[in-house]
Amino acid sequence: MTAPAPLISVVIVAFESAATLSRCLAALRAQTFGDFEVLLVDNASSDGAAQAAAKADPAIRLIEAGGNIGFAAGNNLAAGQARGQWLALLNPDAYADPDWLEQLIAATQRWPQIRSFACLQKAADRPGKVDGAGDVLTLAGIPYRGAYGHDLVPLPEGEVFSACGAAHLIARDLFLQMGGFDERFFCYCEDVDLGYRLRLIGEATLFVPKAVVSHVGSAVLGARSDFALYHGAKNRLWLLIKNTPWPLVPVVALLHLPVLALLLVMHTVRGEARPVLRGLVAGFAGMGPMLVSRRSIQASRTAFAWTLLKAMAISPMTLARRSAVIRPRS
Repeated sequence: MTAPAPLISVVIVAFESAATLSRCLAALRAQTFGDFEVLLVDNASSDGAAQAAAKADPAIRLIEAGGNIGFAAGNNLAAGQARGQWLALLNPDAYADPDWLEQLIAATQRWPQIRSFACLQKAADRPGKVDGAGDVLTLAGIPYRGAYGHDLVPLPEGEVFSACGAAHLIARDLFLQMGGFDERFFCYCEDVDLGYRLRLIGEATLFVPKAVVSHVGSAVLGARSDFALYHGAKNRLWLLIKNTPWPLVPVVALLHLPVLALLLVMHTVRGEARPVLRGLVAGFAGMGPMLVSRRSIQASRTAFAWTLLKAMAISPMTLARRSAVIRPRS
C-alpha cells in the first residue's frame, strides 16, 4: 500500500558535506511539524556522508546524481521525484530551528495567494549576526543577501525580491511550471534568477522572519574561492540578460557598468581579478543561449516594469550597507 503523500518535501543537495550534513538532518528530525519527507541528493561526493545518512535513517530518500551536476540541477532532479505539495529547499550547511517548517506552513495559511517564501538565515559561525533576510536585487543589477553581516534585530514579515536557495519554501507545481532552477547556472544566482522569473509573471516572495535557519554559507567551496568568483561573475551577467525587461534595460545597463568597474578594481586589489574576468568572458561567450531564453521569458511577462522597479533596491547606499529590503504586503 502506497503511503499518502506528505505536505512538504525537504530537498537537500549534498556535495562533500560530511562536516555539516549530520547536524542538518538532526535539526530536521527535531521539527515540531512532522508531515514531510526528506530527499537527499548526492552529487557524487567522495566522503560517503549522504550514503551513511540514508543507511542510518531509512526514511531518507537518497538520490544518486551520478556526478557533480551542481546545486541547480540537483534540486531539479529531486523536485521531479518529490511527492509533497511544497518543496522546502535546504542547504546541507543550514540548521533549521525546531519550528522552521511549522512557521512556514503557518505563513502559507496566512498568505494563501503566496507560493514562494523566504526564511531568516542566522550566521551559524557568527552568533548574533544575520546571514540573510531574503535576496535583494539592486537597480544596478547586483544581487546580494539582505542584511548580511548585520546584527540580529526583529525584522518584519513582508515581500522580498527573491528567496535564498539555502532555505526556500515554494509550491512544487510552481517550481516545476517555471522549469525549476536554470541548470546552466550550476550554482550561484540561480535562486535570484528563479525569483526574477517569478516576479516577471506576477508571483511574489514573502519573507517569514520566524522561519529561522542557522547557515554556515559556502562551507565546502568557500565564499571567495576562484570557483565562487567565476560563477558569480558569469551568472550575474546571465541573470540580467535573461530577465531585465526592455523598459529597464537602459537604466540597468547605465548603472551596472560603473558598479562592475568598481567591483573589478576591488577584486584586483584583493588579487581576485583572474577568476572574475574568466567568468565575464564565459558570460559573454554564453550570451547567445541566454538571449534565446530571454525571448520566451519576456514573451510570458505579465508584470509591469514599474512593479518590478518597486521590488528592487534603488539607492546605492542599500548595496553599500547590504541592507534588507522588505516591503509590506497588504
